[in-house]
Amino acid sequence: MNEYGIWLSFNNQEEGFQIPITPGAIEIGESGQGKTYDIEKLGEINVIKNMKLSEYSFSGIFPSTRYPFVSSSVLLQPKTYVDYILKWMGTKRPIRFIFTGKSFDINTPASIDKFDWKETAGRNGDIEYSLKLKKYTFYSAKRVNVVQESKATEITTILQKEQPSRPNDKETPSNYKIKRGDTLWIIAKKTLGDGSKWKDIQKENNIKDSDLKKLQVGRGLSIPGGTANA
Repeated sequence: MNEYGIWLSFNNQEEGFQIPITPGAIEIGESGQGKTYDIEKLGEINVIKNMKLSEYSFSGIFPSTRYPFVSSSVLLQPKTYVDYILKWMGTKRPIRFIFTGKSFDINTPASIDKFDWKETAGRNGDIEYSLKLKKYTFYSAKRVNVVQESKATEITTILQKEQPSRPNDKETPSNYKIKRGDTLWIIAKKTLGDGSKWKDIQKENNIKDSDLKKLQVGRGLSIPGGTANA
């Protein structure tokens, strides 16, 4: 059974954290890019085009105290969450957005389109926030070779696009050192590419259920099925 929650990470999960208090709702925006035209003697027509990029928005608080409803195993200082998000926005690079729920999951690169936050008087240092993310599609410019063929007085330009190179297969690590903000679900996602395999890591390292929410930072874990050398 998947762990219910939201995780944000950056630079292939070198930095990241679980949203400490799972928001009561997450709004997902899906829309198309269709356009309407008025055609003489035909009337209005609608041209259907590709879907727009999905948008995700949610809000909540970064708590200064471990309230009973805090769901993350590691609780950072409220301003630390803010600093992470502002830092990531400043890089102009996408983050990784992961949501796991009962009826659906989301795992996608995303841009941070909007981030509002404030410290409200009387909340003991808690920070209220709202986040708006947009699904990100990786792209890159491709080199184009221009070849000119002469046919009498006519020159035909042929564009030859290079075929994209095949990505290298990524080895999975045979061990892993626990970082601040890690859970076994996050570690399984980082190392094995599948968060649902966290129980395999728990069994491999003889981790008790009572220790799942207090993983020791710096502890080395053996990753079952890892292919890379330590």
